[in-house]
Amino acid sequence: MMKGFILPFILFLSFASVLLPSQALTHRYSFVIEETPYTRLCSTKNILTVNGQFPGPTLRIRQGDTAIVNVHNKGKENITIHWHGVKQPRYPWSDGPEYITQCPIMPGKSFTQVIELSDEIGTLWWHAHSDWSRATVYGALIVYPKKGDSYPFPKPHAEVPIILGEWWKSDIQAVLSQFQRSGGDPNISDAYLINGQPGDLYECSKQDTFKLAVQHGKTYLLRMINNAMNNIMFFSIAKHQITVVGSDGSYTKPFKSDYIAISPGQTIDFLLEANQTPDHYYMAAKAYSSAPRIPFDPSTTTGIVQYSGNYAPSSQPIFPNNLPLFNDTKASTSFTGSLRSLSNKLVNFPLDIDTKLSFTLSINTLPCERNNTCAGPGGNRLAASVNNITFDIPHIDILEAYYNRIRGVYGDRFPSFPPLKFNYTASNLPVELQTPTRDRQVRVLEYDSNVEIVFQGTNLVAGIDHPIHLHGYSFYVVGWGIGNFDEKKDPLNYNLVDPPLMNTIAVPRNGWTTIRFKANNPGVWLMHCHLERHVSWGMEMAFIVKDGNRPGEQMLPPPPDMPQC
Repeated sequence: MMKGFILPFILFLSFASVLLPSQALTHRYSFVIEETPYTRLCSTKNILTVNGQFPGPTLRIRQGDTAIVNVHNKGKENITIHWHGVKQPRYPWSDGPEYITQCPIMPGKSFTQVIELSDEIGTLWWHAHSDWSRATVYGALIVYPKKGDSYPFPKPHAEVPIILGEWWKSDIQAVLSQFQRSGGDPNISDAYLINGQPGDLYECSKQDTFKLAVQHGKTYLLRMINNAMNNIMFFSIAKHQITVVGSDGSYTKPFKSDYIAISPGQTIDFLLEANQTPDHYYMAAKAYSSAPRIPFDPSTTTGIVQYSGNYAPSSQPIFPNNLPLFNDTKASTSFTGSLRSLSNKLVNFPLDIDTKLSFTLSINTLPCERNNTCAGPGGNRLAASVNNITFDIPHIDILEAYYNRIRGVYGDRFPSFPPLKFNYTASNLPVELQTPTRDRQVRVLEYDSNVEIVFQGTNLVAGIDHPIHLHGYSFYVVGWGIGNFDEKKDPLNYNLVDPPLMNTIAVPRNGWTTIRFKANNPGVWLMHCHLERHVSWGMEMAFIVKDGNRPGEQMLPPPPDMPQC
């Protein structure tokens, strides 16, 4: 089963590699977006795929390489592709978020994206960034060390992607349409997936369960990606501890754990030592859901770690007994809080902050249109906001408007601090605080400014975790806590020695998280919650980072084949 999962990814990739003077390589790929029939949970439906594969192809390149990907849309709907965690230095044109840095690729059209790697190393990924298409359009992007460099841990016997996902029996666009019409929560998924398969505990799924074949005494590097649409996930392997060695395209100080907590958008690299009695052991993943009364799928997806050799396996694979409970906030935050940068000599780590920002993250409500009744609280429509602004999607992308100085597409007055100040995490908050402003503002940053953002979760409507992803950058997570951020006391406990370098961080329910980064990548860059329903409700905003004055500090011009709106 392991070979069956990996080999098609490799065999399909026919690419030309061009050796550059710097010894970096340029790889060429073809992505054909098309409808393909897939059967899960006893029924078959057409899903959107890349090259007919689900999950999509794995790209394997080295640090500093460049990938040129021709995306041809043979599907029935618009599409974009985002290279999650790739900084795209000075070149936001290939970043991918719909109506932020590009217009979508329409059916029958093509777009060639240039993906330039810089300091990223480890596991990244790619996925659709239009509507809810990433439910089926996604895959791994593995960045190996440069030739001559090695891992900062013993070389593993083998490396295997482990991609978590979600599956709906219904067409995903029908799920989205119903969700948008109702104004309430979306229908929950029918299954979670490991490498595209639900696993033994779901109907009609046992024979296709993902299996990882291991040899006793060997160590394996598992590269985990969470593509679940709306859930942070817990993951564990029965009887086995794992050693975390990387996250979000960066090495971490190794630490051992009985489980993993991983947000949508996040990647975790970890070592699995096959050191138990030869048998069949379940790997299992289920949702972490911190907010009461928020619907979620409580089921569990499984794969099997299967030792090779001659032995009589147990009648049933052994199930992990250390998978945290679905509402175990301490387990989620303590795992994420254990991540540390591998080196104490941090690159581009801002100590002297000149741009301090504070962003509230809230679930909100808006009046239902045309005096109708919606499925949200009080008959209203659910919404979400950053600093009380529900983002209003434009119909021409912000990057084009910025580059060509087209007026009226966006404003540049996104507030640096919450426009409404209140006890953000109080248990009972006035209903009148729930209504946000609909707007399309960006925050402009000076080139090379040292930026600190405090994300503050609120308890409006329903306090819940928010996995925040910033495009174009990795950032250092210097602190987090539960409750309201205290600007006098909490900064005294910041980790300014070895904070983890990440591109996605879960702000805990009714808590806060502080990140720092140097704004040295000019362009337009989206920031959003990676829970898909929250993005659909408007929990996103964008930064414009201005050009610098010196050569190599200006945004590059657009390619000739940019999609048109």
